[in-house]
Amino acid sequence: MILATGSGYRKLGLPKEEELSGRGVSWCATCDGFFFRDRDIVVVGGGDTAMEEATFLTRFARSVTVVHRRSTLRASQVMQNRAFADNKISFAFDSEIAEIKEADGKLAGVVLRDVFTGKTRDLGVTGLFIAIGYNPRTKLLAGQLELDDAGYLKVLSPSTRTNIPGVFGAGDVVDRTYRQAITAAGGCAAALDAERYLAALADGSTETACAAVPV
Repeated sequence: MILATGSGYRKLGLPKEEELSGRGVSWCATCDGFFFRDRDIVVVGGGDTAMEEATFLTRFARSVTVVHRRSTLRASQVMQNRAFADNKISFAFDSEIAEIKEADGKLAGVVLRDVFTGKTRDLGVTGLFIAIGYNPRTKLLAGQLELDDAGYLKVLSPSTRTNIPGVFGAGDVVDRTYRQAITAAGGCAAALDAERYLAALADGSTETACAAVPV
């Protein structure tokens, strides 16, 4: 069995967030950035993904405001430098999205709240990109297979074997770093490991089959 249940985007949990998905709210700049040409956009997050999204969106947007709830970014220094050097990108530190505004069924702006003072201010944007991480889809596996501290499926690297013989993992449910860049390769690796396991199982015991998959 190969498990490739993937992961889902983390959400802010605000009213209208899901309702306006595809109508101003997005979790994927490479998917939707083109639709926001010459618009003012907000990107929420402080990690590498958020910096990548913000930098990519400057190809289309008039301006990009990065909203982060802390005073410093978590992104790598290289990604920070790239974002800070872009004159289309500005930053709202120690801030969070308090409200998503709607007009005529589309995003019409957001309300920012200072996490220390509680003061709010309106930001007139028509694009909101949320980049605050992912949640692996492993709830159905809890208690049956080993998961790491973030809930991702643990495999016996460099193989795709899990702690249960004959069960393999692939894709975003295993990898929290490279994601789409290696998803196809991860699936191929799991298929090869499963093939080795089944071939060895036909000729011997479960122990022999497990030994046939390199770790």
